[in-house]
Amino acid sequence: MIYDKLIIGGGIVGLATALAIKSSDPDCHLAILEKEGDWALHQSSRNSGVIHAGVYYKPGSKKARFGLAGNASMVKFCEKQAIPYERCGKLIVASSAEQIAGLDNLEERAKANGLLVNRLSHAAALEIEPHVNCIEALHVPSTGIVDYQVVAGKYVELLKAQDVDFFLNCKTTGLKQVKAGYLVATTRGTFQTHYLISTAGLYSDRVAVQGRVDPAMKIVPFRGEYWHLRPEKSHLVKNLIYPVPNPRFPFLGVHMTRLIDGSIHAGPNAVLAFSREGYSWGQINPQDLFETLAYPGFWKLANKYLSEGLKEMYRSLIKSEFLRSVQELIPEIGSDDLVKGAAGVRAQALRSDGSLIDDFQLLERENAIFVINAPSPAATASLEIGKYIAAKIVS
Repeated sequence: MIYDKLIIGGGIVGLATALAIKSSDPDCHLAILEKEGDWALHQSSRNSGVIHAGVYYKPGSKKARFGLAGNASMVKFCEKQAIPYERCGKLIVASSAEQIAGLDNLEERAKANGLLVNRLSHAAALEIEPHVNCIEALHVPSTGIVDYQVVAGKYVELLKAQDVDFFLNCKTTGLKQVKAGYLVATTRGTFQTHYLISTAGLYSDRVAVQGRVDPAMKIVPFRGEYWHLRPEKSHLVKNLIYPVPNPRFPFLGVHMTRLIDGSIHAGPNAVLAFSREGYSWGQINPQDLFETLAYPGFWKLANKYLSEGLKEMYRSLIKSEFLRSVQELIPEIGSDDLVKGAAGVRAQALRSDGSLIDDFQLLERENAIFVINAPSPAATASLEIGKYIAAKIVS
């Protein structure tokens, strides 16, 4: 099985990269390998379904550039392919005077990233979200919602029409660089490719090491848990409501999200997962957990955010604590209004010094490119990430 180009990882970024490659080089003999029995089962589909606008990202970063362009290209793609989506907008709310400075910083960053945002008074915010608790808010009208599993399914459909070869239940077990490119050993045999692209998500560091590439980081999995708002209380949330991020913690915090099917989700929190696919406390993978606990960078991160991290764990285990975070946004929501929902795992790239890799990171090598870090807004920006990779490898 010899290919011009081969992609490891059938998540939304890998599929979008395949689309971009075939768009630039229709005759390319291309294959995609996925270890699961279906496509886009992990980070690609276990998320809030938000078409991000690019508020939070450092100006000039790949996240900022690809996020802004990705918002437009994702909307255009959905319109062309008749995929249900909405540009519903979102509110980022300051619920206390201490959060105003954070809201100011977000407004400046959003404008630096080229976004249209509107600063709202308490009264103006209530016109958009009548039940929200805030003293001021930032409205981001270009934020939207979509089902990324549907998007990924459409990517697959389009790729099948272009004679791309798909291999499910095909786990990569080894890589060997040869003169003609790479040999890829898998549970379904050995493949040869002139050019290799790794978009392995939760396993991006391990695939890089298989290819004798030092990723200079390790993936540490963090689980984000969601609760669902009972349908009879869905009127309490019109669209999307986010808090001002806690400057003492590197995650966004619990927010309220209306999904494209009309349901309302609250979450996610952020707790250490004991497996790279640890979607519950009971899912423990000894190898994954050992790697995390043996990594110096994890302990440096844990020491830095110990207090907030313990709060996240407590909030995961005690519903009343999770409810407290929800009520900071919507005070009318009660304990009985929340039903336990699904969870996702974020592939957080962490350096040995304990610092988080915040931006998208891609490592280029001879005849290969390894996507090392592609967290949110990677789904929003998937088409743009794909174009970026294709431009580097399609002659």
